[in-house]
Amino acid sequence: MNAPSAPPVKVGAVVLTMGNRPAELRALLESVAKQDGDPIEVVVVGNGSPLPPIAVPGLTVRTVELSENVGIPAGRNVGIEAFGPAGREADILLFLDDDGLLPGQDTAELCRQAFAADPKLGIISFRIADPDTGVTQRRHVPRLRASDPMRSSRVTTFLGGANAVRTRVFAEVGGLPDEFFYAHEETDLAWRALDAGWMIDYRADMVLHHPTTAPSRHAVYHRMVARNRVWLARRNLPAPLVPVYLGVWLLLTLARRPSLPALRAWFGGFKEGWTTPCGPRRPMKWRTVWRLTRLGRPPVI
Repeated sequence: MNAPSAPPVKVGAVVLTMGNRPAELRALLESVAKQDGDPIEVVVVGNGSPLPPIAVPGLTVRTVELSENVGIPAGRNVGIEAFGPAGREADILLFLDDDGLLPGQDTAELCRQAFAADPKLGIISFRIADPDTGVTQRRHVPRLRASDPMRSSRVTTFLGGANAVRTRVFAEVGGLPDEFFYAHEETDLAWRALDAGWMIDYRADMVLHHPTTAPSRHAVYHRMVARNRVWLARRNLPAPLVPVYLGVWLLLTLARRPSLPALRAWFGGFKEGWTTPCGPRRPMKWRTVWRLTRLGRPPVI
């Protein structure tokens, strides 16, 4: 008797948009439609903006319009829930920036193969490359030793707009932290996933084309980075590590010699992180601290 064949792996995609890049969004969706294997269902979330009718040949696209900008993590959570509670109607969800593009047609199939081969793999971080130069910015390699972006490895965090997540991770540890609005929400989810026993891979062969940008282009960048860094520590780290982690990042920020307005915004956010609610506190296990350390990034930096 032949063994029953495994059920097909359903891949979905979540795209968050402010509605201000319609041409780039269409190009991204067309690249999703060209992926090998079974068709991918896409949910496009309009984050405080109306969406025009979106029709891409060969692609099922659903849209969700939010009346206000709820931030990146909350917007992506809406996209997750569009696939059912914790995204359970899909096995894998891709999260793609609306101005990105998948240059290869095998990315979704590589994801299916990677998750099937490793039952403990929970998240895959793609390599982001500039479409014109092919360069991957150092900040887009989610590890301390980032000099070789072509080297795949286990990592301790991932890139928010270029990744794939096994939806069982959301069912087990929850979604992205709505409160963060922007910055460090990926690390918050990554730490919770690692604490639950999941692993994260950076895959240099899974590429998202994305124009080279600076994160500081966002007006709220310095404040949000500082506030959410404090929230990240307060929510996830064992108490003895909280002052160590934040002290290291304070010194690193000063060493980078930001402008006076940027430094003022940073300290304002740092104070806000201590004086405002950060959501539930669930400190990671000490064995997770050791796992992070063995993976090359102890949670003090």
